[in-house]
Amino acid sequence: MKLLALAAAAVVASSLAFAPAPARAADPIVMKIGTATLNDMQHEYMRRLQAAIEKDSKGRIKVEIYPASQLGSIPREIEATQFGSIQGWVGPPEFLSGVDPRFEALSAPNLLGDVAHAARVLNDKEFSTAFLALGADKGLRGLALFVHGPTAFDTRKPVNTIDDLKGMKIRVLAAQLQMEQITRLGGTAVPMALDQVLPALQQGAIDGVMSDLPVFTSLHYADAAKYAYEADQAMLCSIAVISKQWYDALPKDLQAVVTNDGTKVARDLLPWITEFNNDQKKLWTQQGGIIVTPTPEQRKAIDAKMAGISDDVTKDKPLVKKMVDLAAAAAARTK
Repeated sequence: MKLLALAAAAVVASSLAFAPAPARAADPIVMKIGTATLNDMQHEYMRRLQAAIEKDSKGRIKVEIYPASQLGSIPREIEATQFGSIQGWVGPPEFLSGVDPRFEALSAPNLLGDVAHAARVLNDKEFSTAFLALGADKGLRGLALFVHGPTAFDTRKPVNTIDDLKGMKIRVLAAQLQMEQITRLGGTAVPMALDQVLPALQQGAIDGVMSDLPVFTSLHYADAAKYAYEADQAMLCSIAVISKQWYDALPKDLQAVVTNDGTKVARDLLPWITEFNNDQKKLWTQQGGIIVTPTPEQRKAIDAKMAGISDDVTKDKPLVKKMVDLAAAAAARTK
């Protein structure tokens, strides 16, 4: 009997030794998402998206966020998102105009009103559905649109009226609608990657930048160019795009988490964006910057110089014109 018991025990031990290890929980799906800026709307969007997706996916997706161009320059991050080596990018849609020229439509001047009105346009279903679909055949799935801030000029020399910009070399995004604005103001438009702007200001390679106060403050441009002129002739916006290849490989329930959270986070961010924009004037002056706000008469002069730019730039670009017109229709509906 003892021999039988020992034999049985040996069989059990042997079977346990060769039994497969208990199945462990699957490793989470990694979602790396990057942006060029730091401590602004784009960075805040990524922070909130990270929290929302990790919570709603119950940890099945791990979101890693990389601000301040940690994943490379803007063109490299966009390419990496297209090819799926990273999973998302957040930034101005104009940087995607090489993917599809219609992405520059939101640069049209005199199109969007204040921050609240711009948000309504970006959330307009007809417009947002069309705009977010633009990169689908180039490996990009649009996730969300949100406001960044009203345009302003940051310059090395004082600008007290729009005429003071004549002869200046001004950095812009690589979009013809932005470049033409500088031409109409008598300056020279200089498209340039964001990580090159501050050195160019410091060295005098450019005289100024067209962007918005949140960019000026977060990147401390006042150290090199302390004069900000609030022209407010257009609105800077941001887009979040994700790798279509990565998204298509997700289970259906996780696809829903990513798309629903992407939209909801952008909509819920508006109060934060509004407050953040309001705080930038104070912060700019604390950093040593000076702000000039145009008078009503000067604003009329700016509007007059911007008039007709959209029609002139898009007259030979019917697809871009159609997207600008779609945005203009949404702007009219949401006033």
